[in-house]
Amino acid sequence: MTDEPLDTRVEITVPPDEEVGAFAGFASVWRAQDSFVLDFATEVRPPEVAEDRATGERYVHVPARVVARVRIPPGQVWELMRALEKNLSAYERERGSGTHDE
Repeated sequence: MTDEPLDTRVEITVPPDEEVGAFAGFASVWRAQDSFVLDFATEVRPPEVAEDRATGERYVHVPARVVARVRIPPGQVWELMRALEKNLSAYERERGSGTHDE
């Protein structure tokens, strides 16, 4: 028997009613005292021109609703960033560098 740490293999199971996922056209990232929070949202109505009551400034108002909120511990942020970079690089290799949908 060795003192080397064993590999950790996490088996992720997605419940059947969640397999399709939820479309999100926006993401907001913020932090709480003990976690990072990722809010994924989608538009609920078309954007509209609105006016700030206090300043009179006009802006485009985009009504959106959170479809999923995910809280992760700070240590997991690095793993998430690495996984996103790895998958984005693979996506760019397959579709062409700098190609992205806006």
